Amino acid sequence: MDKTKIDWCDSSWNPVTGCLHGCEYCYARGIAERFRGKGDLREAGTGFWLDAETFEVSKGVYETKYPLTTGGKPEPFEPYNGKVTPYPFGFAPTFHRYKLEDYANKTGRNIFVCSMADLFGKWVPDSWIEAVFDACRKAPQHNYLFLTKNPERYIELKKSGKITRTDNFWFGSSVTNSNDRYAWFGDREGIHWFLSMEPILEDLWQLDTVMAKPDWIIVGAETGRRKNKVVPERVWIENLLEECRKYEIPIFMKSSLSEIWGEPLIQEFPDGLKGNK
Repeated sequence: MDKTKIDWCDSSWNPVTGCLHGCEYCYARGIAERFRGKGDLREAGTGFWLDAETFEVSKGVYETKYPLTTGGKPEPFEPYNGKVTPYPFGFAPTFHRYKLEDYANKTGRNIFVCSMADLFGKWVPDSWIEAVFDACRKAPQHNYLFLTKNPERYIELKKSGKITRTDNFWFGSSVTNSNDRYAWFGDREGIHWFLSMEPILEDLWQLDTVMAKPDWIIVGAETGRRKNKVVPERVWIENLLEECRKYEIPIFMKSSLSEIWGEPLIQEFPDGLKGNK
């Protein structure tokens, strides 16, 4: 999509959707389930009816080469003009291979890759990640921002040579509480790394415990109407800001903190991302 409500990027791009982490605060699951495919699945253009199992590459994990439409089942061989569904299998991990060139010919921007998925989840095949990386390299005018709750996958991919020094790739770790694994364990030379503390669920200011200091920190509050929604305390943000100033790390406060912070938000970008926002 060319426009996004995510205020630290210009666009979001979802060649892969779906996730198996099961975070109770996840916004993406509700969206995917709301717009999941209903009725029969058919390939856009051909109208061929196909079973969901046709697209299954492993248990509960899917891949499709063409957009899929959903709707009622027409008579055999009749034209079918059903509506394309962005989430044919709901929030099940799905590789939409046809979306790889969505930004190939667009002007340069900061792109959040897979805002509706965790591209580096344990269930994601290396081949999917490599295909997304290849598509990014073919459109070098953009900055690509990745985010995961499984940063160990970054280390594995770097050791195998699949993550290399690339100035326009930014690898983020999602951190919500002190149990999240957010340090970059290993060689980070030439790799842009950031932390996304959203939703921040407790005081996470002790950056001196992080083995490698991040290039950037994003912080935001939980949104939505979840029953046990956590509202962060202002002191959590103050402590984090103090640490960022101590280590000269730019910090970006999301708009979800407006009421909590109570004054103009600090929305800083690292040098490599300033040009497009």
